[in-house]
Amino acid sequence: MLEKLRPYINLLKNNHNYRRLWLSQVVSNFGDWFGILAVYALITKYSDSEFLLGLIIVVKMMSLASFSPFAGYITDRFNRRHLMMFCDILRGMIVLGLLLVVSYQTLWLAYVLTALQMMLSAIFEPAKTSSIPNVTTEQELVDANVLSAASWSIIFTMGMGIGGLATEWLGTDLVFILDAISYGVSTWFIYRAVIPQKEMDPEELERTKNPLTGIREGFQYLFNQPHILRPTLAKGCFTMFLGALTYMLILVSEDVLMMGSIGLGLLYSARGIGTGVGPVIGRRIFENESSWIWGMGLCMIFAGVNYALVGLSSSLGLMLFFVFVAHAASGANWVMSTVLLQRRTPDTFRGRIFSTEWLLFTLAQSASVIIASTLLEQKLFTIQELIIFFAIMLAITGVIWNFTVTQKERVYQRELAADGG
Repeated sequence: MLEKLRPYINLLKNNHNYRRLWLSQVVSNFGDWFGILAVYALITKYSDSEFLLGLIIVVKMMSLASFSPFAGYITDRFNRRHLMMFCDILRGMIVLGLLLVVSYQTLWLAYVLTALQMMLSAIFEPAKTSSIPNVTTEQELVDANVLSAASWSIIFTMGMGIGGLATEWLGTDLVFILDAISYGVSTWFIYRAVIPQKEMDPEELERTKNPLTGIREGFQYLFNQPHILRPTLAKGCFTMFLGALTYMLILVSEDVLMMGSIGLGLLYSARGIGTGVGPVIGRRIFENESSWIWGMGLCMIFAGVNYALVGLSSSLGLMLFFVFVAHAASGANWVMSTVLLQRRTPDTFRGRIFSTEWLLFTLAQSASVIIASTLLEQKLFTIQELIIFFAIMLAITGVIWNFTVTQKERVYQRELAADGG
């Protein structure tokens, strides 16, 4: 077991700059998951409206999506290390602002502050992901992304659970203060890291000083580079159906398992663990990067099949296993597409490409959840029937992907081999 972990231990031990960037991610992500349940608790404390509770989720997703194009432009034009520090400091101040929500009349402030927090996250995330290739070697890049994905899943699993207990025992105010402190610690780690970055040349800086020009050039570059566009689409295609399936786990726990928050916690833990283990397994199965695009389609098929089995099952044990396997495939897809984008995209476009990927992911996930909730509201499907339907559609998407996108990738790989690349 120790030998399998050795590459990741050596990476953290020997690469000081990646270690500091990784630690900033660990601390700030834990703070995010730790504090999110406190926001939900704040809304339910001053309102019993299910609509207002659902609205905070919509605000989070739409704020990320709407600001992503501009965020990508910023992360390519300015120093990413400074931007990440700036975002962390402001996010800490925003979280402290939630202490001002003390009644139903001030509840609107939670939505405004959450929107601002997500806009800053829309800058921080592509800046962080774009910086990983700049603090790692070619050989370290895959290990670095696997470690980041595994860390996210562990933090997701622990942060939600600990955050729920902390909200209950300590109260929302103290949770928000601890969340703000986590952003301060994250800022310190980034401050201590050296993060190289290739800057735009003076001509490009002048040409793109209008943000709309810079954003348009980013989109044009992406659509003119099919070998970059292919991995950019992977997460969006996956979550187009997986987003609804993950959302429906809430209803499975309530209506099928009759276990409420306990069942949901177990199902989401299986999801988090699968997301973390998947990239490690995927790296061993898909050793050759030239097969990764095909592997992404295979992961979609595999996740779809396993979620269909979730829909057919009524046993908690079986559901936990199938959710674990489905999200292991999702985690493998996530890391493969991220690494390909990092390798294939020039540094001066990387922020805009990753923000576009995040935009597609967020829009696909939002649409997926809205469609699923509408179908259930209209009682056109039972929860298990709808899970099976979305699962089959995810598997079909994987089949279509491998008959279309993968074929174009194989042509690209043959041309690359012929050119000696």
